[in-house]
Amino acid sequence: MIRILLAEDQAMVRQGLKMMIESDSDMLVTGEAGNGKEAVALCENHIFDVVVLDIRMPEMNGLEAARIIRSRWPNTKVLMLTTFNDDQYAVEALKSGASGYMLKEAEPEALIRSIRSCWSGGLSLQEDVAAKVIPKLLEEKIAPVVDASITPRELSIIRLVGEGRSNREIADELGLSIGTVKNHVSQIMDKLDLRDRTQLAIYAIRHNVV
Repeated sequence: MIRILLAEDQAMVRQGLKMMIESDSDMLVTGEAGNGKEAVALCENHIFDVVVLDIRMPEMNGLEAARIIRSRWPNTKVLMLTTFNDDQYAVEALKSGASGYMLKEAEPEALIRSIRSCWSGGLSLQEDVAAKVIPKLLEEKIAPVVDASITPRELSIIRLVGEGRSNREIADELGLSIGTVKNHVSQIMDKLDLRDRTQLAIYAIRHNVV
């Protein structure tokens, strides 16, 4: 069961989203918050697999909440769900540690797929959002990876993470076990001094790996 914290300041919208999410038998909304501050407080006392955050909320917005949640509870994934199809918001969300960025206008099936992708270690961007975000990241593209400690195998894994692949998909692609992939990803992040998988995906795009 995927345990989800849903943070949305409009109660009616929150209830609608809860119904959509729980239409999948593997997902359960085990916490609700009306702003980012409440979301962080709930994470202090409960374990969530995925936190779904609106961006514009009172007291603490979703971007700030994402930064705190990802720094304090790195195993908890964050999905931003918003009405704003804005490339700068999306880039900031990814840099804050979010594993996905979806618009509220998305179909229920797309939202469920996105939650599942984030939970399994993938990077999920709605297509029209990705069309704006990827060029933005490419504008910041810098020199290719030159770190001599990065092996060819690790470079392949960096590329696949940059493509948004989950650990299972990477394992299938490279003929490895999921545990081996997890170990490789951890070692790569240690070598490159990166905080989380989203930073690794951004690194892959900016360093011409993808």
